[in-house]
Amino acid sequence: MGSVVCDELHKRGVKVIAVGDRYAAIHNPRGIDIPALNRYVYDNRDNPLKTADGFPGASKLPTEELLSLKCDLLIPAAMERVITEEVAKKIDCRIIAEGANGPTTMKADAVLNEKGIFVVPDVLCNAGGVTVSYFEWVQDLAQFMWDEDKVNSELRKQMAKAYKRVKAKAAERKIPMRTAALVIGVEKVAKEKAMRGLYP
Repeated sequence: MGSVVCDELHKRGVKVIAVGDRYAAIHNPRGIDIPALNRYVYDNRDNPLKTADGFPGASKLPTEELLSLKCDLLIPAAMERVITEEVAKKIDCRIIAEGANGPTTMKADAVLNEKGIFVVPDVLCNAGGVTVSYFEWVQDLAQFMWDEDKVNSELRKQMAKAYKRVKAKAAERKIPMRTAALVIGVEKVAKEKAMRGLYP
């Protein structure tokens, strides 16, 4: 997910200052050339591990410093529980978009809330794959295949709608986005159960 996110951000003119993988982290405060990094990782025959380590367009960064770099947007995109309470205390960003499943521990979440960092929770932020799986089911039922543009268009609509609902619920209840997303989920299940009873 991380490489796709970096590519999309780069296309939109966002400066990506650091990236990391399971082998290394790299940093360039002027911005990393993401297309060049992709070529280095995927096309370089001398790079059998397919790692960012050694990329000439950035300097090596101690992996433990990756999540504490000052930035606007931090995207943990791979591993669970990488944002612990201690890590959360060092984070210096405005927004965290959780691309990975469960990257933040409960204690860390409390720290982030206290610091006023806006968190887009994993249950919302990385729901695109599950949503597209639902689209596959819908297409199968209809026996009609969508092209890629149609899938992406519908995905954008659904993700934007879900984000707005969660943000509105968070504002209405004065609760964090993660709690708001869970509230919406529980309310929906409770409503459907009341309407339909036990299923099947």
